[in-house]
Amino acid sequence: MPFKDPFIDLLQVGDTEFELAAPETYVGKTDTFIVPKGEGTDLASVPIGLTWLIPRYGRYTRAAILHDYLWSHPELISKSDADGVFRRVLRELGVSALRRWTMWAAVRLASILKHHGASGTPLKHWLSLLVLWPTLIAFVAIPTVVVYVFTFLYKLAEWALSPFDS
Repeated sequence: MPFKDPFIDLLQVGDTEFELAAPETYVGKTDTFIVPKGEGTDLASVPIGLTWLIPRYGRYTRAAILHDYLWSHPELISKSDADGVFRRVLRELGVSALRRWTMWAAVRLASILKHHGASGTPLKHWLSLLVLWPTLIAFVAIPTVVVYVFTFLYKLAEWALSPFDS
């Protein structure tokens, strides 16, 4: 197990915000990171419309906490390297290849969009995007559209049948 303690000790401090009640220590082959007590996290940063695909917590929770910490402390490693550590830790935690790839694709895209290329070269960003798009289209966009279409149809059926609710 890549983390020293088998348990996570979290305090809920808001609707979707948590902080560590005890430090989390990740020990990899070459890297050791200590996420200190009191560090904030939102667990997996998944937009609410996609939590049907990737819930905000699961086997990958510790990887998400470590990733949040590394992103909020760019003096430790670059954001693109933090994304790479995230993918490696997901693998070490036994997250399936497809879920791991989808989660990594999402954080790479977020990094590129939010930080306008703050870490890495433009070529590296274009290569990341080339890898991201098939994943996002096949495993996120298409199922999301299907879910929203059927949700709309369901709401339409509810509305159409509402006169019979008496």
